[in-house]
Amino acid sequence: MSNKFLIGMWDHEEVFLHAAKHLTHDGVEIHETLTPFPVHGLEHALGYRETRLHTAGFLYGITGTTMALLLMGWIMSVNYPIVFGGKPFFALPSFIPITFELTVLFSAVGMVLTYCTRNKLFPGYVPRIYDPRTTDDRFAFVFDIEGKSEADVAKLRTICESNGAVEIKTKEFKEGDGL
Repeated sequence: MSNKFLIGMWDHEEVFLHAAKHLTHDGVEIHETLTPFPVHGLEHALGYRETRLHTAGFLYGITGTTMALLLMGWIMSVNYPIVFGGKPFFALPSFIPITFELTVLFSAVGMVLTYCTRNKLFPGYVPRIYDPRTTDDRFAFVFDIEGKSEADVAKLRTICESNGAVEIKTKEFKEGDGL
């Protein structure tokens, strides 16, 4: 894991978005993007793909539906079959409310767990704080400069300055300083 980074800071959303387009177009590899609030269009400027969280939600929902139908079908027809006024053992219409509820439950809980795991939002994780102002009023691009030459770092600084960065600094983490 890298421990040395160059951080370019911007103070305005539109300038930051414009810089994102130029950095991506120039082929600069951005390690991390930090903003105090969501920036509309940033994911397109950085070339991010669409999330697959909805696909995971669908799979979790299908799992909930399957579990509900299998469990109720097994209980009502194999484990504890009872005849209720001539109703068949596998009475699908009466299973619909519980099936719906388990579908929603499985998809909601599964998507929350997937989101938290994917974004490393779990207990015990200590994130790296590149600059505390990124949660207040600054926008930042973080570049990995571990093992890069001084000329490459100078070129990154020049690119950031030419795209409106108000501050450029380096930060090095020691072992145990965040993950």
